[in-house]
Amino acid sequence: MNDQKPLHYSPDPGMGFNVARREDGGMNVTFTGITHETPAHWHKFAEEHLIGSDHLVRNLYDLRQVERLPDDVVQVAIELNNDPSTRNIRLAAVVANDAVRTAMQKIFDNTPGGGVRMGVFDDMDEAEAWLSRPMELMV
Repeated sequence: MNDQKPLHYSPDPGMGFNVARREDGGMNVTFTGITHETPAHWHKFAEEHLIGSDHLVRNLYDLRQVERLPDDVVQVAIELNNDPSTRNIRLAAVVANDAVRTAMQKIFDNTPGGGVRMGVFDDMDEAEAWLSRPMELMV
């Protein structure tokens, strides 16, 4: 896609995540570890990308390197996922342990129907397959 929205991302090891544009126009976000600075950086980055969101976006969050999601990260995710502009986002999260899966379920449980559509997976291929499904199969 030549008309992709700019990524507005500058790598910073203190952020605790890396971002790359997906071929379909979405984002691959790889969390490398949750630092004290991660929630604020992630919140700012995510808000910038919600502005003007007007079509389906497929994002993949790779959380396999994360051992746990602190409560402040869960609260930021709940806040962001309930923003009305997330209605166009399909998000697949890939996790490696039950602690992160439980935190993702808490986020999902606190995101009513109008927000982001989210799936949690143990396998990258399953997450990609889910992201590529037609939207009408998601409802």
